[in-house]
Amino acid sequence: MESKGWRALGLNPKTFLRIVLGTCIMSFGMVNIHGPSKITEGGVLGMVLFCQNVLGWDPAIVSPLLDIACYALGLKLMGRVFLKRALVASFSFAFFYKIFSLIGPILPNLYNYPLIASVVGGIFIGIGCGMVVISGGAAGGDDALAMVISKKMKWPMSRSYLTTDFVVLLLSLAYIAPRRLVFSLLTTLVSSFLIGQLEIKSGKPAHEIEIEEK
Repeated sequence: MESKGWRALGLNPKTFLRIVLGTCIMSFGMVNIHGPSKITEGGVLGMVLFCQNVLGWDPAIVSPLLDIACYALGLKLMGRVFLKRALVASFSFAFFYKIFSLIGPILPNLYNYPLIASVVGGIFIGIGCGMVVISGGAAGGDDALAMVISKKMKWPMSRSYLTTDFVVLLLSLAYIAPRRLVFSLLTTLVSSFLIGQLEIKSGKPAHEIEIEEK
């Protein structure tokens, strides 16, 4: 029988470990691949960068506002179980990101090899993020928004991620050279594909997870 603590979090030990491992993989990829290679992000992070570079808005204000808005939508459509798991994933991601940032990159810098960086970075994000979302969690506003779209439109997660990232990357053309954005689009394609494969393997569409485990 699960303890009251696990039930309060809307989790079981297996789901908790999967979320933690997923956020660990994501944060490792962000610090070791995306950061050094300057691969632009889609989703909320990409939107924050757009607001900073084009509109001159402060990222310290824009980022939490966008995340809060996405989590609020998630709570409304996915329920409290989703929000609890999202908070666990968010804190776990922040913890691992801080640890890996303090350690610093340990993989070779792939800045001069953007094609390799795009593929390898996409693999880290795709596997890590996929483990989180098939567990009914979200490590950030990006994931929460994608899950909301998936539930509302009855789309697979891969299409939801690809749609939001593609829109943000198009906006990023306002301040980033198209040649560099091609690699950001590639890493998005790779990560979206892997998220979709993990969703298929789990046998449970992301937009049905919260309903079944409520």
